[in-house]
Amino acid sequence: MIPVKLTEVLKNEGVVAIATLGQDGPHMVNTWNSYIQINNAGQILIPVGYMRRTEANIAFNNQVLITLGSRNVSGNIGPGAGFLIRGTARLETSGPDFDVVKARFAWARAVMAVTADSIEQTL
Repeated sequence: MIPVKLTEVLKNEGVVAIATLGQDGPHMVNTWNSYIQINNAGQILIPVGYMRRTEANIAFNNQVLITLGSRNVSGNIGPGAGFLIRGTARLETSGPDFDVVKARFAWARAVMAVTADSIEQTL
């Protein structure tokens, strides 16, 4: 289940870091809070433009770590809230989730659908 505080963070701009692990070791990419959507199943949907190494890593090992936050949302100890999400990812190039993302982001060639195993508020 997606915490209410996380949905508040997603309504405010901030950077998102996505870490994957492949045959060549760890890799990170960035995106923006405003690009992320949550589907009816509670999965985190992230548009994929380039992210070729991320795609290869997910094919090798589908575990991902995602951090995101916003200074504009009250956190645990003051201004700013942040989260660490651990989960599994898959890339989709068709289907309802892809269609929703593609409608917002014409440049998206895929959608990364992340099923969260844990969501921890870190700030």
